[in-house]
Amino acid sequence: MTATDNVHPQEIHKFGSMAERWWDEQGEFKTLHDINPLRLEFIQRYAALEGQRYVDVGCGGGILTEALARHGADATGIDLSEDLIDVADLHGLESGISVHYQKISAEDLASQQPESSDHVTCMEMLEHVPNPGSIINACAMLVKPGGMVFFSTLNRKPKAYMLAIVAAEHLLKMLPKGTHDYKTFIKPSELCQSARACGLTLQGMVGIEYNPFTKQFSLSKDIDVNYIAAFQREY
Repeated sequence: MTATDNVHPQEIHKFGSMAERWWDEQGEFKTLHDINPLRLEFIQRYAALEGQRYVDVGCGGGILTEALARHGADATGIDLSEDLIDVADLHGLESGISVHYQKISAEDLASQQPESSDHVTCMEMLEHVPNPGSIINACAMLVKPGGMVFFSTLNRKPKAYMLAIVAAEHLLKMLPKGTHDYKTFIKPSELCQSARACGLTLQGMVGIEYNPFTKQFSLSKDIDVNYIAAFQREY
């Protein structure tokens, strides 16, 4: 499968059409803003930020990418939605934080610049492409030997369907309806198998849990719904 094939055009359109609302912290993407500090906390358990080069694959409007740069990283965000890249660029100009954005696939960037990044992040993207294994392989190619690759996605378990789709999208309206498709969710065992095949070794994995009473997210041992994993590229 080529990089051109590894995309659902409807997914690009779906998220791109909401680009102007990406940075509304009380809007449809409030959840992404709320969990972003937890992502950073997890990343910093395994990798430094200051002075390190990061590539954020599937960066969307740049919420994580900009946060990485704010903490001293040399951050590049890549996405295939021109609308989202434009919004990310604009917000970077408004915030005064220096971030590099590029409309390019992970596969093409890996082909052009192999082993060019100290660390790679790929958050909430694998479940939105036809071939997640191709993205995992591209991330492994992008990172330098010994560097870290971070993935977050959703577990394909009935609990994830009930909480991430029924509750989050339809009952609590925390996410736009149609954000997720259960059949594209990825079990941790599947993620780890694909990662191992690309020379990535699991270093740690945690869940991201939501408390509907406090309306707060936290890192958790429960990986039944959202989870985030750290892998290291072998030398």
